[in-house]
Amino acid sequence: MRFESDNAAGVHPQVMNAIAQAANAPGTYDGDGFSARLDAAFADLFEREVTVLWVATGTAANALALSALCPAYGGIVCHEEAHIREDECGAAGFFTGGAVLLPLPGPGAKLMAADVRAMLAGRDVDQHTLPARCLSITNATEYGLVYKPAELAALYEVCREFGLRFHVDGARFANAVAALGCTPADLSWRAGVDILSFGFSKNGALMAEALVVFDPALVEELRYRRKRAGHLPAKGRMIAAQLLAMLEDDLWLANAGTANGAARVLGEAAQARLLHPVEANELFLTLSAGEAQALRAQGFAFFDWDTEAGGGIYRLVTGWHQRAEDVEPMARALAALPSAGA
Repeated sequence: MRFESDNAAGVHPQVMNAIAQAANAPGTYDGDGFSARLDAAFADLFEREVTVLWVATGTAANALALSALCPAYGGIVCHEEAHIREDECGAAGFFTGGAVLLPLPGPGAKLMAADVRAMLAGRDVDQHTLPARCLSITNATEYGLVYKPAELAALYEVCREFGLRFHVDGARFANAVAALGCTPADLSWRAGVDILSFGFSKNGALMAEALVVFDPALVEELRYRRKRAGHLPAKGRMIAAQLLAMLEDDLWLANAGTANGAARVLGEAAQARLLHPVEANELFLTLSAGEAQALRAQGFAFFDWDTEAGGGIYRLVTGWHQRAEDVEPMARALAALPSAGA
């Protein structure tokens, strides 16, 4: 039973079927019938006109979005543990041509509006100093916490005050929406977001991410940037077909809800061992080295997050394919551990 990452989950059968249907369909690059349907399909989902550009990876989605939002001489405010800073090999700087990440701390990998405002207000910026030009957050965060609409709105007010564009890394955006029971619009454009990197690969797709662009002025440049970066494959219809399959009958939301539900079962079993509340589909818990070894000996796999010789913090991530009843063996194993600190 594996909980290392939702990246390791398989591909949903409906997505595989859509790929098969697209395999011999006409059209190349983004000039196919599947790609042509994306804007309308996502417009229905987001309750307004949008432009959607597909890419194959989350790193490309984030880096391309930031390249359209921040100039080469600018700074991108982000959490110090953000995926764009810790896990994307400097892609933001590479795709922007030199923009620099401006990291801030925050609880559970969340940025607080007051902290962002204080940092920006304390910067004495002129032509000799790197100016902040963009804010990038992750929803759900790297610790599985979810930004609520009011928190996003507060961050947007800071963006307006200091002239920053607003990007959301939504690798687990579906899990955030499912956790809050709100609409995708509430967690994006209604809160001032310019571009959303809407992730599907963790949630049942094979390899498919959607750049949902809310500002029409950014679209043309993004198309050129995507091509120049080598992210416009000739058989792009295979990516577009995956996105459409995920939207059909709200499969994206159902999958995320399943993963979140499984995480809640594990969270209830872990109780006091939890480092953060379980809001989406990630758990971070404390184990001794011996406890971690004992769980792994029972066949459970999970990720060493911040471990030392005597133990530390471990991450468990549930996937779209793991129902609540499927994770009961792990829940029982966690509940059988001695009470934390005992």
